[in-house]
Amino acid sequence: MKLQQDQIWKCGEEYVRIVHLERLEVGYKSLKSLKSSAGKHQLTSKKDFCRMLKGAVLLTDNPEAKRK
Repeated sequence: MKLQQDQIWKCGEEYVRIVHLERLEVGYKSLKSLKSSAGKHQLTSKKDFCRMLKGAVLLTDNPEAKRK
């Protein structure tokens, strides 16, 4: 799986947006709705983040296309 900044994943009932991506750490924001910006920022290891995304669906493939 290729992680990129600003990707949005659907994990069950929540949405997860990658806000900061490093070699071994991922900063992400968990959201209840895509229409609201209210959510909780969290920091975890890349390994744990990939485990969390198991079975999740990628909603945005190209973050550059979303900005235009």
